[in-house]
Amino acid sequence: MPPTLAFIHDTPAVRAVLRVGALSDVADEARRLGRRALLIADEAMKPRADEIAADLGDRLAGRIDEVIMHVPVEQARAAVAYARETGADMIVAIGGGSATGLAKAIAKELHLPIVAVPTTYAGSEMTPIWGLTEGDRKTTGRDLHVLPRTVVYDPVLTVGLPVSTSAASAMNAIAHCVEGMYSSAASPVTSLLAEEGVRALAAALPRVVADPTDLAARSEAQYGAWLAGWVLGTTGMGVHHKICHVLGGTYDLPHAPVHSAVIAYATAYNADYAPAAMARLAGALGAATAAQGIWDLARQIGAPTSLAAVGFRESDAEEAARLVTASAFANPRPVDPDSVRDLLIAACRGDRPPERVLPPQISDPSH
Repeated sequence: MPPTLAFIHDTPAVRAVLRVGALSDVADEARRLGRRALLIADEAMKPRADEIAADLGDRLAGRIDEVIMHVPVEQARAAVAYARETGADMIVAIGGGSATGLAKAIAKELHLPIVAVPTTYAGSEMTPIWGLTEGDRKTTGRDLHVLPRTVVYDPVLTVGLPVSTSAASAMNAIAHCVEGMYSSAASPVTSLLAEEGVRALAAALPRVVADPTDLAARSEAQYGAWLAGWVLGTTGMGVHHKICHVLGGTYDLPHAPVHSAVIAYATAYNADYAPAAMARLAGALGAATAAQGIWDLARQIGAPTSLAAVGFRESDAEEAARLVTASAFANPRPVDPDSVRDLLIAACRGDRPPERVLPPQISDPSH
């Protein structure tokens, strides 16, 4: 007999616009939310930000054209002060996750609405999750004030991404779907969207890598990333995301490549504690097991499959495992320093995950 359904589903609204050429809609979307826009862009998107600035005209309150990975507290404080100085009443952020992250840091303090224009597949534009780094520690939290009110997806903006960036960023999105699928906060709707997100990304990514100018593939990848971000923002994450936050903040490792390098091994770690979720993920990937399907996809598209390849040393695994498990968090399989250390060592070595890791367990939040 299947388990009795029990869940809470609470979805804050975000307006999403996805089409080729949607960059031209950004100024109009900004006008829906405010009269004076603070424009934030990463270095790669400065020319596109110039186009938005021209469209905004006298509604442009100010610009920030430099963002830093993992959003250092010092930069966030300076940006908040600058936003106050300009009198901005809303924010437009164009670029990768760091541009969105800086916009969120301002919104967290000043409660300004955000129009996010993502150029990678990170998904943070669809979440109320903020993150700040101080020293070697990254702190994250949830606050509905940082959830963008509008997200504008233009596949053209992703064409200039190096293939390696596209691949790692999309594996980051897949990680959101994977952990959302087995989250204790999962609902039937989030599980459906997580499964569809994995399917869309797995179908699109090989085509994006084969022809980076394929706008149909780029559109499908952004669709998958939109779903992944939605899942990230409406469920809870587990050991994979905790590891990635620790490795990024403490060891200053690149965000998306770390997600790509860890996700297959985190999936294998949890596999026997969430069998129904794993079966659905494997089906979406067209693979025998979810962990192996994720690893094979990453290898196929040239995304990182080992932590050693992104700069993490196996000798730091024990220290990192202690940091990961220093505070409690939800995860299908219990965590402890020894088991997380072993996960990190496996991720450092980068071998294809085995078919089975542990005896099967009964508990599984996905059904």
